[in-house]
Amino acid sequence: MNPLSARPLSAPGALRRIAIAGLLVLGGAQAQAQSLLELYQAARDFDATYLAARAQFDASQAQADQARAGLLPQVGLGAGASWNNRDSSNNLLDGSSSNRSATLSASQPLYRPIAKLTDEQATLTRDIAQARLTQAEQDLVVRTTQAYFDVLAAQDTLTFVQAQKTAVSEQLAAAQRNFEVGTATVTDAREAQARFDLVVAQEIAAENDLRVKKLALDQLVGRGNTSPRPLVLPVTLPPLNPADPQAWLNMAGEQHPSILQARRNFEIAQLETGKAEAGHKPTVDLVASYGTSRAPSSIQGVPGNVRTNTGSVGVQFNLPLFAGFAVQNRVKETLALEEKARNDLEGARRGVDQSARSAFFGVLSGQGQVKALEAAEASSQSALDANRLGYQVGVRINIDVLNAQSQLFQTKRDLAQARYNVLLGNLRLRQAAGVLTPEDLRPINSLLAQ
Repeated sequence: MNPLSARPLSAPGALRRIAIAGLLVLGGAQAQAQSLLELYQAARDFDATYLAARAQFDASQAQADQARAGLLPQVGLGAGASWNNRDSSNNLLDGSSSNRSATLSASQPLYRPIAKLTDEQATLTRDIAQARLTQAEQDLVVRTTQAYFDVLAAQDTLTFVQAQKTAVSEQLAAAQRNFEVGTATVTDAREAQARFDLVVAQEIAAENDLRVKKLALDQLVGRGNTSPRPLVLPVTLPPLNPADPQAWLNMAGEQHPSILQARRNFEIAQLETGKAEAGHKPTVDLVASYGTSRAPSSIQGVPGNVRTNTGSVGVQFNLPLFAGFAVQNRVKETLALEEKARNDLEGARRGVDQSARSAFFGVLSGQGQVKALEAAEASSQSALDANRLGYQVGVRINIDVLNAQSQLFQTKRDLAQARYNVLLGNLRLRQAAGVLTPEDLRPINSLLAQ
């Protein structure tokens, strides 16, 4: 379209036509548009970071189960066979023989303090593995929502820029016509042309940004040409509940994944000190064995092979006496590591406190911004209408209308982004409190076009 011959249109009408055109273009693909929950499920089955965390959890589970082996019976089977040939200068001593034997042995730990402490550590390790998987799941929820809203925000930006482009082109055409009939100066036309060129550059940047954001979402969920469903306007954002930051801190408590991991690591460090001190303690095992062998008789006058069966049951006691001060130095090391784990736990609690408070006030601020931008949108629309009327009667110049248009579309874009930030901020707040689950996506999903 030639901007100089464009038909004058109002900014709301331009935005309305852009939206209708977008709906017509996307109408055929509406059935393929995906909701936030649907894309999260896809990401859960595809995202490499989350799948790696889940595989690490399975490995940690198996590793923890290995520790119990130190308290369970050990059974072994051994067998051997040999053939001997004698070649002597005395022919009477020449000959050959064979020996065959098999032994079944078993042992049951009766008193092994280190093995018992290791088994207790394994139980704590399971808790750590579960907390890490929970963190990975919460992170995936936030990353998916972030990528989802990034695409919607990029689409909004492109829509608003295209609407602004249409409005500016109409203003340029009007300025050119007024200049030709002598009711306006060439300055108006040049200002409108400069603003039109700027909007064209912004449109190119917005198109590229949308392309990049869609690629990021596609890569996260493992699908091509994803089409997120937009928010239904007007939208009522969910309230901040509870509305007290201390309530969110109390909600986090000691079950927050970060705090839980730090506390379990501290308890493991305490058990590690106990294991080091147990280096001086004895071990007691119940042992048993049964064996059979067949070999040439060693008793004079008893020819041929003799089969021998032997069995034994007993208790084995072992007491370390001196290990070159290794035990004492190991105790010193574990005590220092225990102190480190204690400080790590305190650091985790402080970090959760700060994150929860920051997330809470971030949501509170975002809600205030949404209300302020809604008011600013109405004021910017009124200002644009007033400047358009003033331009028509000659009390405003063209640049005033262009600036008012730019302010209106910038406010619309900021408002859309602020809404997304509030919804995402609620999820980040629940993540900071350690209570975020995939079910928390359902209230957001209900705000999307169905």
